[in-house]
Amino acid sequence: MSTDTDTTSRSDAAPERSWSDRLSSVSRHDLPASIVVFLVALPLSLGIAIASDAPIAAGLIAAAVGGIVVGFVGGSPLQVSGPAAGLTVVVAETIHQFGWKTTCFITVAAGLLQVVFGLSRIARAALAIAPVVVHAMLAGIGVTIALQQVHVLLGGASRSSAWENLTELPSQLLHLHGADVVVGLIVIGIIVAWRWVPARVRIVPGPLVAVLIGTVLSLVLPGEPVRIVIDGSLFDAIGLPGLPSGEWGAIVLAVLTIALIASVESLLSAVAVDKLHTGERTNFDRELMAQGAANVTSGLLGGLPVTGVIVRSSTNVAAGARSRASAWLHGVWILVFSIALVGVVQQIPKSALAGLLIVVGIQLVKLAHIRLARRTGDLAVYAVTMAAVVLLNLLEGVLIGLALAFVLLLWRVVKVSVHAAPVTGTDRWIVSVDGTCTFLALPKLTKELAKVPTGTDVLVELTVDFLDHASYEAIHDWARQHENTGGTVQFAEIGTARMAHVLNGPPQRGRARGLLDGALGPWRERTGNVINTGVAAYHRGNAHVVRPHLDGMRDRQDNPHSLFLTCADSRIVPNVITNSGPGDLFTVRNVGALIPADGSDTSFEAALAFAVENLHVRNIVVCGHSSCGAMRAVLDGTPTAPGLEEWLAHALPSLARFRAAPPVAVAAAAAGYDEVAQLSMVNVAVQLQTLRAHPIVSRAMAEHGLTVSGLFFDIGTARVIEITTDTIGEIVDTDHRSDQSTS
Repeated sequence: MSTDTDTTSRSDAAPERSWSDRLSSVSRHDLPASIVVFLVALPLSLGIAIASDAPIAAGLIAAAVGGIVVGFVGGSPLQVSGPAAGLTVVVAETIHQFGWKTTCFITVAAGLLQVVFGLSRIARAALAIAPVVVHAMLAGIGVTIALQQVHVLLGGASRSSAWENLTELPSQLLHLHGADVVVGLIVIGIIVAWRWVPARVRIVPGPLVAVLIGTVLSLVLPGEPVRIVIDGSLFDAIGLPGLPSGEWGAIVLAVLTIALIASVESLLSAVAVDKLHTGERTNFDRELMAQGAANVTSGLLGGLPVTGVIVRSSTNVAAGARSRASAWLHGVWILVFSIALVGVVQQIPKSALAGLLIVVGIQLVKLAHIRLARRTGDLAVYAVTMAAVVLLNLLEGVLIGLALAFVLLLWRVVKVSVHAAPVTGTDRWIVSVDGTCTFLALPKLTKELAKVPTGTDVLVELTVDFLDHASYEAIHDWARQHENTGGTVQFAEIGTARMAHVLNGPPQRGRARGLLDGALGPWRERTGNVINTGVAAYHRGNAHVVRPHLDGMRDRQDNPHSLFLTCADSRIVPNVITNSGPGDLFTVRNVGALIPADGSDTSFEAALAFAVENLHVRNIVVCGHSSCGAMRAVLDGTPTAPGLEEWLAHALPSLARFRAAPPVAVAAAAAGYDEVAQLSMVNVAVQLQTLRAHPIVSRAMAEHGLTVSGLFFDIGTARVIEITTDTIGEIVDTDHRSDQSTS
C-alpha cells in the first residue's frame, strides 16, 4: 500500500525495529490491551445484534472480522472496528424490508463501494459533513436505541418505529416482567456507577461486569427472564448472502446509505483516535479500503456491517496499545470465545443487554455537543436533525439536517449589513455596507438608501468581500440619482471587492491577502505622480478607517508611548513592524540611526527633550536593520555622497567597537548574519549606551522608569530581534505568554 499525504511522516522517527523488539512490544502492550478491548466488545456486539433484529451470531462474526481484517490492513494504527450502534437503526430497517440474507448482500455491496471510495482517494471528502449533523445523527440513533430497548428491559419486544415505541410505552409499563426489569436496572446501575469505583477495579470493563452480574442474578432470582438463543454453533450461522428478488432502487439506496454512514463514522472515529495518541497518523484512504474489505468479508460470512467504533478504539488507546496487533488479537479472542463458549452466551438475559444498550444509546446524546451547537448557533440544526432521525429514518434525517445546515450556512455567508445614518452634529450621512453584497441584499439595500434625504453629502463605505452586478447597479443608480438632485456621493472602498471590477467579468470574492498586499506592498508598477495616486487610494480605501482614531487627537498628540529612532532607509516602516497605530510612536529618522555623543545633532536633541519632558514617553527604541547602506559605507570606508562622510563619522565609535569583536558581534556571527548586519547590531548597542549616558535620559530612567531598548529588522525574513548592549535574542511576547498561563 503506497503512502500519501494522509500519513504523517516524521523526520525524528525511530529506526526500524527488529522482530524481537516488535514481539516484545506486542506481548507487553498490545496483548493486554487486546484482552481489555475484547471484554468491552463482546457484550456490545451481542447487544447490537439484538437491537438490529439480526441473528445473535451475526454480531460476533462482524466483531471478529472487523478486528482481524481491519486490524491487519487498516490505515488507522489504533482504531478498533466491529458492529456499531450508529448503524443499528438502518440495519434493522433493512432487515425488516428485505430480510436477513438480502441484508448480507447489501453489506457486501456497501463494502465494495467503500473500497471504490478508498481507491478514488476521496476519503477526506466524507469529513466535510457538518459536525453538528453527525452529532445530531448519533444522538437520534441513541434515542431510537434507548426507546427500543426500554421495551426489552420491561420484558416485551421493541416496535417497528420510534414513534410506536414511544406511544406504546405506557401499555408496556402496565405489563412489565419483574425479573427482566430487575436485571436490566441492575446492569444500568452498575455501568453508571462504575466510574466511581477504585482505579484498580476499573481495569475490568464496567459493561462486562454489569452483564456478568446481571446474568448470575438472573439464575438465582425468582422468575425466568428471556435469554439469548443461538441456533447451533458459529459455523452454522455462516452462510452466503441471498440475491435480491427485486426492488433494485431501494436496494441501491440501502447500499449507499450503509456505505456512507459506515464510512463517515469510521473516518470521524479515526480522527478522534488520532487526537488520543502521538504515534503514527491515519491514512484515511487505506482505512476506508480496509473497512470496505471487512464489510465484504462480514457480509459473505453472514455478519453485520462493520465500522470503526470510538468506544472500542478509545479503550484500546487507554489500555496502552501500541500497534494494530491489539485490534486483530481482540478479533481472535472473539472468534475463539464464539466457538468454544457459545453455551455461556445463551445464559445472558436479553434484559441485561437491553440495559447495556440503553446506557450506550443515552451516551450518544452528549451534552457537550448540545452546548457546542448552542454556542455556534447550530442548535436548530441539531434539534431538527435528531428529531428527523428519530421520527422518520436515518437517511431522511441526515439529508434534512444537511439541507438545513446548508441553508444556515448560505444565510450566514451571503448576509450583508446595511446601515444609513446622519453624522452627529453635521448634515452629512454615512451609508455602511458590510459583508457579501448580492442580489439577495437588494431589499435591505434599497430600503436603507431611501432613508438618505435629497441634497445631502453622503459617504458610502463599502466593506464588502463580494459585490455582484445587481448590487453594483442598485448602488450606482442611486448615487447618480442622488447627485442629480443636488447631493454629493463619495465612495470609500474598504473591503476587498472593488466597484471598478464589477463590469469587467463575473463577480469574484475579493482576497483578504490581496487587500493586505495593497496596503503594505510597494507600488513598483505605478508610473507618473505616484504620491498623488497613493493619496487618492488612501482617501478611497483607508482614510475613513483612520479618521475615527485621529478624531480625538486633532488638537494634540495622544501620549505616544515610545520615541522610535531608526534609519531613513525606505524599507523600514516603524508602525508596521511594531504593529502600532496613529499616536503610538514619536519617530525620528536619520541615515544610519546615529546619535552624536557630543550633542551636535540639534534636531535629535530637540526631539529627545520634547519626547521625554513634554510627551512623557515610556520607552526609547533604537532600531537598526540588515543591508544598511550607511553601515556598509562605514565598513568599507567609501561614502558616496557629499556631506555623508562628515555625518558617518559619528559611526566610527561603532566601527571601533565592532573591530574589537564585542559579544553582540560574536552572537550575530554565530547566528549567521553578515558583517554589515553585525556592524548594524553593534551600532544599535553603542547608541543604547550613548542614550543611557544622556542627562535627560538618565534622569528620566531614574525618576520615571523610562526604558531604553534596541531592535534589529532583518529585511530578508521580515523578522525583528532584540538587541542589548551584550547580546541578541528573540522577542518574547510576555503579555501573550501570561494570557496563556492563566487560561
